[in-house]
Amino acid sequence: MTPLLEVNHLKKHFPLKNQELFSREKPVLKAVDGISLSVNTGETLGLVGESGCGKSTAGRLMLKLLEPTEGEIYFKGQDITSVQGEQLRKLRQDMQIIFQDPYASLNPRKTIEKTIMEPMKIFNVPKSERQKKLDHLLDVVGLSPQHKERYPHEFSGGQRQRIGIARALALDPELVICDEPVSALDVSIQAQVINLMEELQDEFNLTYVFIAHDLSVVYHISDRVAVMYLGELVEIGDVHEVYNNPQHPYTQALLSAVPEANPDHERERILLTGDLPSPANPPTGCKFHTRCPIAQNICHAEAPRYKRVSENGQMAACHFAKEVVAQGT
Repeated sequence: MTPLLEVNHLKKHFPLKNQELFSREKPVLKAVDGISLSVNTGETLGLVGESGCGKSTAGRLMLKLLEPTEGEIYFKGQDITSVQGEQLRKLRQDMQIIFQDPYASLNPRKTIEKTIMEPMKIFNVPKSERQKKLDHLLDVVGLSPQHKERYPHEFSGGQRQRIGIARALALDPELVICDEPVSALDVSIQAQVINLMEELQDEFNLTYVFIAHDLSVVYHISDRVAVMYLGELVEIGDVHEVYNNPQHPYTQALLSAVPEANPDHERERILLTGDLPSPANPPTGCKFHTRCPIAQNICHAEAPRYKRVSENGQMAACHFAKEVVAQGT
């Protein structure tokens, strides 16, 4: 089966101001530094990692909201890496994004009706269908048609995010990038929005890339999970395998910090030493070696390659992860 979305060796380097007057090298911030992954139709891929690891930049690259420095992007088997102009505009119907901040992502001068209808007007949805579709979208996200004449400041954070979700679904997209859609909401509201997104995924046949730093939320909604560190993927696989048997030391440390619901069950906490290195000057070899509790000399000198670490395709980039040879190869 051809993946709905596939990225190969994707990079995004932002130029920095050169502090050395006569230096020939142009300094860059390596926000995304060579990630490769695929997303199948109908699944949810969780993308996790610390703040600043490049998750949101990766999501924007997938949608072509940012131009990649290197790499390839395929959508429905078509290479869209260099797509521009009208061809890119048409792709927007099939690829949408839900932003992190429901307060900043809505125009305060537009009513909810105008906000949700705007993409329909841009893509010439017939007038006879717009009102019907607006009422349906408000209904499926849990809002009343009476709300459409109101402005964003009249809604709570959870309601604003529901409006953002309705706007993202206005053109019946196939892929939705969810850029930390619940991190700005109260914990009590987060579960409601997550459950809503799961219901909408079934109703509209959506494929999600769910970006988050809350690992418990990702576990609840995702089919597979990819872990990022300093612009690179360090582990990817089925969500249950990665959570129950993490192979990369960074994934192990992240999961050890997830609060345990059972007070009688004690989990050993893995505390990482040192600060997150700068993506403008990442460490040599394995980027995680400066904080890794099991780092050896090889980690300083040589970047690890991806290894298959389970029969089901779980992959990890660590010199000390146990490699599993796939059956039949």
